[in-house]
Amino acid sequence: MVKVPNFTIKATGKQVPAIGFGSGTAWRLQKWGQMDEDKGHELIVELIDQVKTAIDVGFRHIDVAEAYFTHREVGEGIKASGIARGELFITDKWSPGVFKSTKSKGPKESIAKTLKELQLEYIDLYLLHSPQANEGEISTENAWLELEELYRNGTVKQIGVSNFSVGWLERVNKVATVKPMVNQIEFHAYLQEPTPGIVDYCKKNDILIEAYSPLAPITKGRPGLLDDILPELAAKYGKDENQILLRWVYQQGILPLTTSSKAQRLRDSLDIFTFELEDEDVKRITDVGNKNGRVQGFKPFWPEP
Repeated sequence: MVKVPNFTIKATGKQVPAIGFGSGTAWRLQKWGQMDEDKGHELIVELIDQVKTAIDVGFRHIDVAEAYFTHREVGEGIKASGIARGELFITDKWSPGVFKSTKSKGPKESIAKTLKELQLEYIDLYLLHSPQANEGEISTENAWLELEELYRNGTVKQIGVSNFSVGWLERVNKVATVKPMVNQIEFHAYLQEPTPGIVDYCKKNDILIEAYSPLAPITKGRPGLLDDILPELAAKYGKDENQILLRWVYQQGILPLTTSSKAQRLRDSLDIFTFELEDEDVKRITDVGNKNGRVQGFKPFWPEP
């Protein structure tokens, strides 16, 4: 089994496995089609098995969110893995009231249900999923202050945000006594600056960046300018194109989140820590990716503050 390195959350010194398994979008869409918000939904056995498989092959960082509607499956998958709780790093996100079933009054109201569904006593990292307030019921600032309270009482061990721009981070920082520790954003070779200045701002302020959709140049961006370069680099390093892109993200000092239903593909994702891209190849992907133009799979639905 590949030894996965860690990133460090500067504010707490906590070590975070440098790649995460995502339990989100594809399953969320399936849930939307079958959910009855009054009666709930049947567990998706395939997702339970997928979470267990990810842990079995070596993933120790699991990413989930209230808006994915997959807490119960993730909890069952963790339980089925038999891995001790202390060996896992679980990231969850409180979701402002975008959907009826997530319209809690704030993170403090949601966390009890979340922990019950995940069958956990605490969350390692709890994020605000977006800066949009809950339709007036709670402001972004007050939602953040609730995260601080959960952090202080030990219910969550680290706190952060997702999809936040520099402007929104600065708005939160005006009221924060505990600063955001993580910002989870869409980041890949065709979207290296999702919002102006965000990557530099996070690095200068010791905010760890987590990247969702790191494989978008392949999954959403074809045809694109990297189409000829990625096979060439895959041959050079004896890896596949997915591994090249994940490794490129990691070498930016950014933590990639990925997923797959196939055990071998998950193993391949962990194998990115067995090689290193040469500086000239990192630069080549960066430069060509920037010339391609933005490929964005998730369009923000909130205005700047």
